[in-house]
Amino acid sequence: MKKFLIIFWINLLVLTLLNHEVMSQPQPQIYVSKDKVLQYAKPKKPTKIKLHRDKKGEYTWDITGENVEDIIKVDKRLRQYFEVQ
Repeated sequence: MKKFLIIFWINLLVLTLLNHEVMSQPQPQIYVSKDKVLQYAKPKKPTKIKLHRDKKGEYTWDITGENVEDIIKVDKRLRQYFEVQ
């Protein structure tokens, strides 16, 4: 029984010293960088359309938005739609 206790305490002492040596070594620094493009990305604002109808039954519209390409696409679709009818 005494041998068992002596072996147990020696093992505990060795494990404690090994753990202390591992913990005392400097750990490598980990750097995490964020993608700045994603951090400052703005949500896309919708294109707004105000549709007007005059007394003759003809339509006109006002298109507002931030993206010129979207405004041109919407204008083209409206022209195609109202030419057919």
